[in-house]
Amino acid sequence: MTAVLVVESPAKAKTIEKYLGSGFRVLASFGHVRDLPSKDGSVRPDQDFAMDWEADERGDKQVRAIAAALKGADTLYLATDPDREGEAISWHVQDMLARKGALKGLKVHRITFNEITKRAVQYAVAHPRKLDTPLIDAYLARRALDYLVGFTLSPVLWRKLPGSKSAGRVQSVALRLICEREAEIEVFKPREYWTVEAKFLTPPGAPFTARLTHLDGKKLDQFDLNDEKKALAAKAAVEAGNFSVGAVEKKRTRRNPPPPFTTSTIQQEASRKLGFGAQRTMRVAQGLYEGVAIGGETVGLITYMRTDGVQMGREAIMAIRDHVKSDFGPDYMPAQPREYTTKAKNAQEAHEAIRPTDVERTPDSVAGYLNDDQRRLYELVWKRAVASQMASAEIDQTAVEIADAKGRATLRATGSVIAFDGFLKLYREDTDDSDKSADDENRMLPPMNAKDPLRLTDASAAGKPGTGVSADQHFTQPPPRFSEASLVKKMEELGIGRPSTYASILQVLQDRDYVTLDAKRFVPQDRGRLVTQFLVSFFERYVDTNFTAALEEQLDTISDGRADWRAVMRAFWDDFSAAVAETKDLKISDVIDVLDEALGPHFFPQKAEGGDPRLCPNCQKGRLGLRLGRTGAFIGCSAYPECRYTRPLAVPGAEGEDASGGFKVLGTDVTSGLEVTLRRGPYGLYVQLGEGGTDEKGKPTKPRRSSLTKGMDPDTVDLERALALLSLPRLIGVDPETKEEISAGVGRFGPYIRAGSIFQSLEAGDDVLALGMNRAMELLAKGRAKIRPLGLHPKDAVSVDVRKGRFGPYVQHGSTVANLPRGVEMESITLDEALTLLVEKGKVLAPKKGAKAKGRAPAKKAAAPKAEAAPKTAKAPAVKKAAVKKPAAKKAPAKKPAAKKAPAKKPPVPGKAV
Repeated sequence: MTAVLVVESPAKAKTIEKYLGSGFRVLASFGHVRDLPSKDGSVRPDQDFAMDWEADERGDKQVRAIAAALKGADTLYLATDPDREGEAISWHVQDMLARKGALKGLKVHRITFNEITKRAVQYAVAHPRKLDTPLIDAYLARRALDYLVGFTLSPVLWRKLPGSKSAGRVQSVALRLICEREAEIEVFKPREYWTVEAKFLTPPGAPFTARLTHLDGKKLDQFDLNDEKKALAAKAAVEAGNFSVGAVEKKRTRRNPPPPFTTSTIQQEASRKLGFGAQRTMRVAQGLYEGVAIGGETVGLITYMRTDGVQMGREAIMAIRDHVKSDFGPDYMPAQPREYTTKAKNAQEAHEAIRPTDVERTPDSVAGYLNDDQRRLYELVWKRAVASQMASAEIDQTAVEIADAKGRATLRATGSVIAFDGFLKLYREDTDDSDKSADDENRMLPPMNAKDPLRLTDASAAGKPGTGVSADQHFTQPPPRFSEASLVKKMEELGIGRPSTYASILQVLQDRDYVTLDAKRFVPQDRGRLVTQFLVSFFERYVDTNFTAALEEQLDTISDGRADWRAVMRAFWDDFSAAVAETKDLKISDVIDVLDEALGPHFFPQKAEGGDPRLCPNCQKGRLGLRLGRTGAFIGCSAYPECRYTRPLAVPGAEGEDASGGFKVLGTDVTSGLEVTLRRGPYGLYVQLGEGGTDEKGKPTKPRRSSLTKGMDPDTVDLERALALLSLPRLIGVDPETKEEISAGVGRFGPYIRAGSIFQSLEAGDDVLALGMNRAMELLAKGRAKIRPLGLHPKDAVSVDVRKGRFGPYVQHGSTVANLPRGVEMESITLDEALTLLVEKGKVLAPKKGAKAKGRAPAKKAAAPKAEAAPKTAKAPAVKKAAVKKPAAKKAPAKKPAAKKAPAKKPPVPGKAV
């Protein structure tokens, strides 16, 4: 038998070919071989959602290679990944091969394996199946949905909200979660509360700490002690008390191990424990799944990493239990194997959890074959899978109530100790309060019995005044921003997205500049908040978490074969297209008004000193509001054009931003009395003096600005440094040889120095504000090395030079430049040759001048006298070449008759090529 087997990755192909032997040829598809073209009309709802597929160059090349390999073969095995995307790739490959006629007389089988091991691959080949049609239908529905939402909603954004980039079915919902969390943080008002703690000693002298829980017969709630006066009164009551042990409560609790990893949980735990982003985690996991060279053989170390199932195969469970018994002892192996079921919404449990393919390949035994990322992630997977089949941890918890003989105060002390570590011996799951939990488990209380007398510690014995009672002030904290781990967890809980999409969704939000990661937490940018508010205001249903989760459930019913994908698409499209149509007559001014009102508290928060936060600081009359320009949103004054005050929405990363949101105020220039600010523009950060105004004729004038140079930290730009930038160019000194002034400034291509006609860019480490004379002379020497004077032009006695430019050498006379022909070195060009090139440059430019004059003939003749005036050179052929071009130029008018015929053409027929 001769067979061809197709996988996705070339790394897998080599490994699997070794497993199957000489009767098989294994080729890779390199992922998807075709996709929907990125143009409108690739999905046609009016034709029952017909789709156009297009193969890129790589996909077409791979399919041709597979078709060539099938010549002489009798069987094709489609062995792409065991998920929806893998099923779709197999379907695409089969369809493209069928269209090429490459499958005639061949048997076509679909096989899947959850791990790349010899046993798993050989078993899959022996148990083939057909393509899963419902799974392919679910892929088609998701692809069509994402395409239609993106290609229908994004153009609405571009037209109604300039500066926005894209919208997506799931991406926009994830962005909304981030933005709404930020809004919660902004409106959060911290509340003050106090706690009272006391340090006691038991009769033998053992210390412990207890917290006040009851005062004057009333249980204290969190905010009952909400100011210092009440807290100090409670503290005094404890100090005056006479305490003894009231009751001692002991109980043993059991903590069960967490299940093995799914796609979302491995992303969460790798983020918390290893500091990996979702994309990085999946990239490293892909390498561990596809295989690592160990002892001369490529071995897949973990099972397939895109899964939301938490169950493991029976054989794997028993192997792990045997390993636990032999390595940790029988006490660490539970009596029965542990069976897990997922709690995630819309989970598909078709695949195993992520686990090691062989538990005997311990992290230590394979560490030498792995890079650092692979080693750390494999250790995480291995420990989590093994711990999931270990015994529960047992924890002894103790709670002691401490009563005042006078009945005024009651305190409580808690402690716990691990009685049996169980799975904690190998693995402890990280959570947001992991450190606190670990402290609680290891906080022990001294032995105590009911009615034991207690006494407060004497703080003065430790050199501190007062008793061992303390009153501590606290403030409630806002909800934390989402991290990658917590956002993935939230999306999974809500049933939004699928395991294979989480990493790409988070990356797209960052690529679109909708969010940034600050201290591993998502911070929405103003562009992202504008997009979210626009969608919430005009397409609320389609960024609603419940609607998106319900749609995911419908898509899952398609993959189960319980729903027709076209019926689901029709129901969605009817409502969605109607919602888009309602925005057809929506004016940008209407959008601005809605966004201005909704986001006003964010852009114009109340000032601590009071007053109207929207009052224009420039004219003191106009009202600040949201405005939209071609490049996006900004803040502007309502008194425009009389007042031209504007500011960008934000300066990302700049501390000390103006309380009104936006730019950073650096101070006031004492000379002009104008405010100096740090801002962000389309080309980066810059400093600005004032807001501009009008000249004597009433025409608007731009304010003075200066860009920050590359590498300049915005946090170090203070008023003094900003004024220095605004004063550029600055005089450095005078060249002692040429007597030319040397100055430094910032231009289009960055900081530079200038002496006469010589410009030289500054190098890394040079500070345009502090550059001295010695360094300036060094840089000018480099600049002069790029210039070779040839002599004076005979017409006006102005120097003709040959210079080294960014795109090659060129000659220059005044403002006229001409590139040197290819192969001509700047060291070999003569003055006469340079003059000829400059003349030819003039001839090339002459027709352009004539064209501006609507084709007048005299413009062409103007070049003739220049040619006669130019001296003859040894390089005559260059001149002759230019003469040859003249007839071609003369032919240009011949096109005019054709242009005249244009009106006679019939209008194009819709649907036909024009």
